[in-house]
Formats: sequence, structure tokens, C-alpha cells
Amino acid sequence: MPGEPQDDCLFCKIVAGHVPATIVRETETTVAFRDINPQAPTHVLVIPRVHYRDAAELAAAEPAVAADILREAKAVADEDKLESYRMVFNTGSGAGQTVWHAHAHVLGGRGMQWPPG
Repeated sequence: MPGEPQDDCLFCKIVAGHVPATIVRETETTVAFRDINPQAPTHVLVIPRVHYRDAAELAAAEPAVAADILREAKAVADEDKLESYRMVFNTGSGAGQTVWHAHAHVLGGRGMQWPPG
């Protein structure tokens, strides 16, 4: 059921503390942690504590939590002293989503190319 923790979800396990992660920030609604396969000097994932399949599903069901992710992404960038950064929400396998729990990638600390991927 959307919003409820999923037993087979890696990010739900991180939120519950059952899988270790290098957590950099936590709020009542979000958890931010370093990506285990960083694509930039700063590569942090910001996830909601509630489980939704992707960013679109989260935004439709809980727009306030989606906004919290945006605020936390900025806080991560500020803490890492990034002058600029990229925030990415992959939605669907064709866009590169591999973990089916809404999340934002915060990437910075190097130049970014356009178009991406």
C-alpha cells in the first residue's frame, strides 16, 4: 500500500535502520544519505520516510513531503558548500530508476554536462 513501508524496499530498510547508510541529514519526513556509487564528489540521496514508488506518486499523494525533499536537497548542498548542484528525480526504468522508492539525487562538486545521460 502506498505510504506504508515495504519489506522488500532497500530505502525503507535504510529508514528503519535495518540497512546501514552514511546519513548526512534527517528530518521528521526525510532521510538524506551518501550514495554508495557516487557519480560526483557530492552525491546524496534524499528520500521520504514514507514509501511511494516514484516522485510523481509522492507528489500526487503528499505534496508537502515532496516539498520537504526539495528543501533538504538545498540543505545538503549548503552543508557541502556547493555553489551549484544538480537535483535529479529518475521516474521509471527508462529514466534510470532502479530503486522503487521516491528519491532525489543531489549531485555537485564537479561540472555537469547538458544534456545529461
